[in-house]
Amino acid sequence: MGETRNMLIAIVIAIIILTLYQMFVVEPMTAEQRAEREAAEAARTEQTAPGDETPDAFGADERPTGLAGFVERDVALARSERIEIRTPALEGSISLNGARFDDLRLLRYDVAVGVDEPVTLLSPQGTRGGHYAVDGWTGASGVPSGLPGPSTRWEVTGNRTLTPASPVTLEYTTGDLTFRRTISVDEDYLFTVTDAVTNAGSTPVSLSRFGLVRQEGIPEDATNFFILHEGPIAVVGNSLMDRKFNPLARDGSMERTGAGGWMGITSKYWLTAVAPEGEEDIRVRFEARESGGITLFESSFVRTADTIEPGATLTSTSRVFAGSKSVPLLQRYQEEAGIARLDMAVDWGNFWFFTRPFFWLLNTFTQWTGNFGVAILLLTVLIKIPLFPLNNRAFASMAKMRAVAPKMTEIRERFAADKQRQSQEMMELYKREKINPLAGCLPILPQIPIFFALYKTVFVSLEARHAPFFGWIQDLSAPDPTALWNLFGLLPFSVEGWWLLGDYTLGVWPILMGLTMWAQQSLNPPPPDPMQRRIFALLPIVFTFILSPFAAALVIYWTWNNFLTILQQYVIMRRHGTYTEVDKIAARLYARAANKPVPAFAVPGATPGLSAPKPANDAKTGKKDEVKADITSDNGNGDDGDEAEDTLAEKSAPAPRPSRRTTSNPAAKKPKGTRKGPAKKPAAKRPGTRRTPPKPEGGS
Repeated sequence: MGETRNMLIAIVIAIIILTLYQMFVVEPMTAEQRAEREAAEAARTEQTAPGDETPDAFGADERPTGLAGFVERDVALARSERIEIRTPALEGSISLNGARFDDLRLLRYDVAVGVDEPVTLLSPQGTRGGHYAVDGWTGASGVPSGLPGPSTRWEVTGNRTLTPASPVTLEYTTGDLTFRRTISVDEDYLFTVTDAVTNAGSTPVSLSRFGLVRQEGIPEDATNFFILHEGPIAVVGNSLMDRKFNPLARDGSMERTGAGGWMGITSKYWLTAVAPEGEEDIRVRFEARESGGITLFESSFVRTADTIEPGATLTSTSRVFAGSKSVPLLQRYQEEAGIARLDMAVDWGNFWFFTRPFFWLLNTFTQWTGNFGVAILLLTVLIKIPLFPLNNRAFASMAKMRAVAPKMTEIRERFAADKQRQSQEMMELYKREKINPLAGCLPILPQIPIFFALYKTVFVSLEARHAPFFGWIQDLSAPDPTALWNLFGLLPFSVEGWWLLGDYTLGVWPILMGLTMWAQQSLNPPPPDPMQRRIFALLPIVFTFILSPFAAALVIYWTWNNFLTILQQYVIMRRHGTYTEVDKIAARLYARAANKPVPAFAVPGATPGLSAPKPANDAKTGKKDEVKADITSDNGNGDDGDEAEDTLAEKSAPAPRPSRRTTSNPAAKKPKGTRKGPAKKPAAKRPGTRRTPPKPEGGS
């Protein structure tokens, strides 16, 4: 059974299992959690007095205004007074309206290869794709109105430029409460926000710290790919919590409570997150709601309330991360800043126990070689080594199945009307030839999670972004830039933007992938059903078109993996004496080049065999040789030499001589009604065995 067929069967089984799990486990659990969230929301609504400041507070003049009302970025930035951000990794500003982190560019990453323009991560509210983070306070009834929120206007005291060496300080006063906020930043992407709240009143005050990240509409660069999470994400009490944009827009909200953690909104390569310091209980909430004609996505936390006595000062710290999902950097923040499991922002997938080691190896190979593409090739080879025994067993079974294919076809044709007898004969054939038909399937199953894990690792790796390979591949995270329609750049025009063809450019690497997939299929025994054969013959073409828009890193990995599988399978099959399509093509080409006859095993349409009979090309070769060649060609298996010799002996043996009675009675051969002619004279000489009649007595 072919490896491709086995993989498709395993995928179908996995889909069925996941569907049943979704129906009978996930959906009931989701319904129960939704009921709990609605009950908690209702309870919170009853406990909160009207007019209290909440994390949802917006300034009326700054609400999102829909697709027709977006403003230019420069206009939005000019709406408020700002603090400049200047670090080796970042540039941008912080708005004094709400102390929002809403203007940030990543200096270490460009928007495209060869374009000297940094990636824009945060954008002000009201712009297309607005994305920002806010830190503030909320409280129960009895606290002063106007607690710091998304629209609070802060005042700067002292320094107005934020650098790693110079933090900035903001102040805000409402009622008897004075808030003094200090913002600092490191050399990379972590901001520390420390608030000192002083109660100058005569009564205690209970306040809760909150932080939130908002995204106005689904980002334009969202891949919306099923194996990648993009949207709100959080770690609450060491438990991962995530929801993609579209499901959250459908469900509306989800909530969870736990001890400490972080929460934010992630894309494929970037993350914006807020994290309270310490491990106190927090309530985390994902929400999607309509505002100003667009869907507003929000990931937020609210800490348990802290009580500030009269004349006392409460100090509280939270952190804001805004940058790339570089795994070493995220792990460093886990240790140094105490942000638990921050590296879970990288979508490791369900097979994380494979993807994490794979990523470590990939990163190590990249550091050794200096090329991410070469690291992919080395990692694929390394994974193939421990899988060799499994593949050896599978391919050996395929070789045996291919060798007995003619016998299987003969059994199907002979017992076409009796399926039970056909099954019995097949089992006898397997037993006689010592073949386990499942041996080629079972070893494939452990390889499926490894394959998907490695695929996922390559897909989510930040190191692949704008990483060059060799030749025309200058960005492994982008599709192959060449196109078949202009002969891979030889013709002086571009197909970009063409209807249909522009999306399926069919570069060099996708075509190589399709060829390797076809070559791999040709090594497997063909399906017995003609319709299945046609379907499997179309799979390389279909996959070539499907993978053409994929990242070059994934296509190169798939092509290289196919090539290694072909080599391994070819060696194993030749060790078992089975000729493959590659051997047939090579034999035909050699015969044509050397002007020699094509061997019988390489004749188009010949059944696969274990031996290659020498064709009869001598004019003196008799009928016996022709019969022998026919028998060998029909048989198709060199291990059936005894049967072939018996058949050859039957066809080439001389006809048996007729009996003596028949030859000594020529009259018996005459047809009825034939007239009797005169008797012939005896010959002058008769054989010695013939006796003359005796003479009568008395005769002369």
